[in-house]
Amino acid sequence: MVSRDRSSQIFQIALPIIGGMMSQNILNIVDAAMVGQLGSTPLAAVGLASFMNFVAAAVFMGMASGVQAMVARRVGEGRESEAANPLNGALLTIFVAAIPLTIILTWLSEPIMAMLNDDPEVVKHGVQYLDARLIGIMAVGMNFSFRGYLSAIKMTSYYFKTLLIMHSLNILLNYLLIFGNWGFPELGTEGAGLGTSLSMFGGTLMYFYLTMRYTSKYGFGLHLPHKETFYSVIRISLPSSAQQLFFALGFTILFWIVGQIGTAELAAANVLTTLTLVAILPSIAFGMSSATLVGQALGRKDVDDAHQWAWDTSKIAIVGVSLISIPMFFVPELLLSIFLHEQEVIDVAKVPLQLVGIAIIIDAVNLVLMSSLQGAGDTKTTMIVGIVCQWLIFLPIAWVIGPYMGMGLTAIWLTQGLYRLGQTFWFARLWQQRRWAEIKMH
Repeated sequence: MVSRDRSSQIFQIALPIIGGMMSQNILNIVDAAMVGQLGSTPLAAVGLASFMNFVAAAVFMGMASGVQAMVARRVGEGRESEAANPLNGALLTIFVAAIPLTIILTWLSEPIMAMLNDDPEVVKHGVQYLDARLIGIMAVGMNFSFRGYLSAIKMTSYYFKTLLIMHSLNILLNYLLIFGNWGFPELGTEGAGLGTSLSMFGGTLMYFYLTMRYTSKYGFGLHLPHKETFYSVIRISLPSSAQQLFFALGFTILFWIVGQIGTAELAAANVLTTLTLVAILPSIAFGMSSATLVGQALGRKDVDDAHQWAWDTSKIAIVGVSLISIPMFFVPELLLSIFLHEQEVIDVAKVPLQLVGIAIIIDAVNLVLMSSLQGAGDTKTTMIVGIVCQWLIFLPIAWVIGPYMGMGLTAIWLTQGLYRLGQTFWFARLWQQRRWAEIKMH
């Protein structure tokens, strides 16, 4: 059991994030449902393009781990006046790097999509959506850095408020731009991407306003980061960025593998992945809570307390995610019918969705332990584990049992669940060894 005081500290950080994640759930569901009305081919194209955009944004998303780990450690050490220095450095880095990356990837978007799928309609819709989403990768990176910072200083209510407004704006813009309502142009899949990018920039502006107004005592925006701080942010963030990049790229390769089986399977995989990412968002929130509590405990030099936070948070995460898994396991067709309107595709996705209902419970522990290691600054180890499990084990097996042996989508999703289980055991062993307690930060 977890004591009331420790549970209270976990929920103090996690609940506003979970509230924001509920907003994310609604956004993802509505987004997929809106695009689904255009047909299975646009839905499959958006799924493929979304993960290509995820690959691009992942270069910057990993900055959040470095920001959170360093800010939490400084707060634990009592260095509040310079706690925001890592965030200042991360935002400057993203601003400088995102513009040329966006230009290059937009130029390459069509050959990339054509390489991943040979259906001309999938490529056409995918390029339209991807180009519109690439505009917003700067905002995505900055928003993740703000999230890490606000979590580290236990002010996640601002994260919740920003996400709620940002996602409401996204739904409205998608309604206007996908279907051409209220006199707006009917842009289809391009409208879905543009609506998302514009809402991301809206969220960035709100983060700047809230952070400057309410967190100035932590030194946000008052000065550039010290050279040592800047190097530490890069050193801790780079492995996390690489992990995010390879994780996202791995999902894109998975979509390519599924696409070799058929378009129906690709559409099903898109919905399955959307539902999975929605279902694990609370686990991500609990992971962020653990990362902050671990970092602050290490700042106080209390290693035993830091070690216990990961296990206490894992227990709570398992209970929460188990409740989410129930409808996936018992009424999968009802959930799938929200997004899919062809019985053939629903039949393909039914059993894999039931497997997802089991796998997300395992992933709750996996994500909390991974975030805890990152909160301690051990991002290099989490990168190695993630890349080995996904790229050297799961993806080769998925290709063999899928396109090569013809065992279908269910076999691929079962293999995916087993790979996440193995990764969980690996992270648990690393956490028990406590080598992460020796990592120093400036």
